[in-house]
Amino acid sequence: MSGTVGVIICAAGKGFRAGFEKNKLLVPLQGERVLKKTLSAFDYPAVSQIVVTASQADIQEITELCRTFPRTRVVLGGETRTQSVYNGLRALNTDIVLIHDGARPFVTKKTIDGCIQSVISYGSGVCAVDCLDTIAVCADGCIQSVPNRNSLQQIQTPQGFLRETITLAYEKAFQDGAHTFTDDSSVYAAYVGAPRLCAGARENIKLTYAEDFDKTPRCGFGVDTHAFGKQQDYILLAGVKIPSDSGLIAHSDGDVLVHALMDALLSAAGLKDIGFYFPDSSPKWKDANSMEMLKQVLSLLDERGYQTQNVSIAVQAEKPRLAKYIDEMKIRLAQALRIDPTAVGITAGTNEGLGYVGEGKGITVNAYVLLQRK
Repeated sequence: MSGTVGVIICAAGKGFRAGFEKNKLLVPLQGERVLKKTLSAFDYPAVSQIVVTASQADIQEITELCRTFPRTRVVLGGETRTQSVYNGLRALNTDIVLIHDGARPFVTKKTIDGCIQSVISYGSGVCAVDCLDTIAVCADGCIQSVPNRNSLQQIQTPQGFLRETITLAYEKAFQDGAHTFTDDSSVYAAYVGAPRLCAGARENIKLTYAEDFDKTPRCGFGVDTHAFGKQQDYILLAGVKIPSDSGLIAHSDGDVLVHALMDALLSAAGLKDIGFYFPDSSPKWKDANSMEMLKQVLSLLDERGYQTQNVSIAVQAEKPRLAKYIDEMKIRLAQALRIDPTAVGITAGTNEGLGYVGEGKGITVNAYVLLQRK
């Protein structure tokens, strides 16, 4: 079989757990409101109709948002998700319906198409992924039992059904006075039969709490330069002592690589530069160990909930030759950043005799980092 496909996007909730002053679906995410991102995921030829359920408080704003999606109409939701979905079902006239949480904006066309195909083949399609954590049944603060994890699935949306079948199931639910199902597969299971599972996706997360809205990776760039001229026979890069004709002039120990990295980390987190936190006018930082300074920067990031994903560093130096020290430098940085050494990239090159680097007067380091919310 095949048929026309309609979508119900549930957007009538209040999202109290997110702690926002308004419906969380109307809050910006990566420069665009959540509901718009969700609508965009379903705005392609396989879908002929989209119905968005909205609360009375939000219906005007949601209607305005939906104007750029011509196949979309907005209907008034209900006090519960079950009531809202039922209102949406009555507004559709397609053969197949997919029901989706408006708070899952990262759903992909692959997941949507898989759900549709499951309905065509089996009459239903409920997106799910394997349960990776141990799940316990609890009461009064104690674990009562632990089901076998291999038999558990995490249920997502979209959930697809033949429209007439799921509509009849909802009608029976209302006849029984059952208005508080948490999802549509539960309604289907109660009044039709066992729904068919189809492939969900790990990235298809539901935005529930405020911190869920700030998981976008943050990149940062840092650059630093130090001149040769210090009376010593080595330089420090990533805490590694490297033989050299002279050292690098600096207020601290002159680890130009770590200084560039610190600026990149601070920049990614939206903080001030290393000159603010470690001013060269302060005796405290005279000859300071840059790797210890890096630990303090990482503490600042930790307080704000950021962790390093990877770093990429380019060292420009005519001298000394660095190739045989790079592996040790990567290991030192990986240990400090608490990441795998494969997530640390360090390259070294010359300036082909051009400029102050090419003339052997100094070293410049460029550092790029990627941060992620914990």
